[in-house]
Amino acid sequence: MKLTFNKTRISLVLIALMASLTACNKEKAAEPKLDETATQPSAEQAVLSAGVAYVTSQDAGVSVIDLASMQVVKQLDIKAIAPRGLGITDDGKKLIVATRENESISVIDTATGEVLQQIKVGKNPEFVRVSGNFAYISSEPSAKGGPPPKPGAEEEDDDDEEKIPAKIAVVDLIKGEKVREITGGPETEGIEFSADGKQLVITNEADNTVTVHDIESGKLVKTIKTHELGDRPRGIKVSPDGSTYLATLEYGNKFMVLDKDYNLVRTVDTAETPYGIAYDSKGERIFVATNKAKLLQVFDAKTYEKIKEIPTGNRCWHFTFTPDDKQILLACGKSDAVYVIDAEKLEVTKQVEVKGMPWGLVTYPKAMGSLDKP
Repeated sequence: MKLTFNKTRISLVLIALMASLTACNKEKAAEPKLDETATQPSAEQAVLSAGVAYVTSQDAGVSVIDLASMQVVKQLDIKAIAPRGLGITDDGKKLIVATRENESISVIDTATGEVLQQIKVGKNPEFVRVSGNFAYISSEPSAKGGPPPKPGAEEEDDDDEEKIPAKIAVVDLIKGEKVREITGGPETEGIEFSADGKQLVITNEADNTVTVHDIESGKLVKTIKTHELGDRPRGIKVSPDGSTYLATLEYGNKFMVLDKDYNLVRTVDTAETPYGIAYDSKGERIFVATNKAKLLQVFDAKTYEKIKEIPTGNRCWHFTFTPDDKQILLACGKSDAVYVIDAEKLEVTKQVEVKGMPWGLVTYPKAMGSLDKP
């Protein structure tokens, strides 16, 4: 009887131990699944981690292209008409878009796609550059709209408004307001930062000048006249090492090369009506979008010899590399498309449909391009 009792008690203890071990094993097995679920990215996070391009369309809004699939995955309603220039903050959280009709910029939350604020900046805002917590936006109070005059044609000069200098609005993105202005030339177009970040280099297409301004004081530092070289300076870009500045001369069919002190070094012939211009991230090649020639031209950055011409679409103005530098995206307005180009082979690999006259584009993470740099 006693032996039976002991066996029964031992059996009960063993059963309890086995049950306890089984429960522990189940808890341990379940733990990794909980961790995996917690760390698994959402579909939106997966897209963002691959990188995105933001494309403005003058007759629409902003399209978001997933750089992994090269497909439009989202449309952003910017609550305004005629978006053109755009820039993105260093953390990628805010997209700044110039909107012509309401003379403002739209500040967009990139996580939600919502417009956080619209800030008045001046008539005909166009180019946008972002540095730290400040956005710099060019305006064109002298611009009358419509296509530019043909090369060699005399522009009408019977209105004092045509001589109104443009303004670069300086917007504090933390305060959410325009804090001051820097006076440019008539119809300021492109904006670039100096290598040390202390100056703005801008192109003024109506009076054929490139001007340099102190960012802190707004004072004019230097004026480079372009008329004898070519009219309508438009695109502007500093080299990755800060030693050279390039400016396209739309009606000169060339770009000018300036040294670090903004002295003229030389000009380089291009195809017809060059606009957007940029180096690659290593500073080895120069890329120029030539509008009427329907080409993206590639030059050696040391010799300035032409390497290749890539056939493109209609009215292709601005372009950007992808963050990995493997591809180039070129916005072609009258083709309603973004051309995708292999940056090594220098060949078009795809066209992404973007309706509404695409104007310009930037990426996040930031990449080298005609409107931005990392």
